[in-house]
Amino acid sequence: MSDTKETTNENTEPHFSIEKIYLKDVSFESPSAPGVFTQDWTPEINMDLNSQGHAVENSVFEVELSITVTAKNNDKTAFLVEIKQCGIFTISGMDDANLNGMLGSFCPNLLFPYAREAVSDLVTKGGFPQLLLAPVNFDAIYAQHLQNSEGATVN
Repeated sequence: MSDTKETTNENTEPHFSIEKIYLKDVSFESPSAPGVFTQDWTPEINMDLNSQGHAVENSVFEVELSITVTAKNNDKTAFLVEIKQCGIFTISGMDDANLNGMLGSFCPNLLFPYAREAVSDLVTKGGFPQLLLAPVNFDAIYAQHLQNSEGATVN
């Protein structure tokens, strides 16, 4: 009887596990090199951030965190870094609202430190001073996304 009870609980209890974290795509460009290294370093840094999740198979999801960092020095692009940090997650036993929250906030939050490290390593290996991206509040970004899409029809 205990086996039946455990099986029932497994089907109704929320479950989350990390299956794999990996770097799916990476790009580093320094179009102004070597001239950029002979100028005073007063960069303007711009970061674009995006995440998306999709089902791979039943209860298995891939979440992709895309980060693009552009540094301009004296109005010339010093470097451009593009990262797609991904994870495969098993998520089950959750209603749609909680599942969407996991895919839109919780999972990107787990992936961000890996992407942050990859950006920092690439920038340093490109000959530039270390760049540590500021922490990101994915809960606030997801809440804003929900607020913006409230009332919108999803096809």
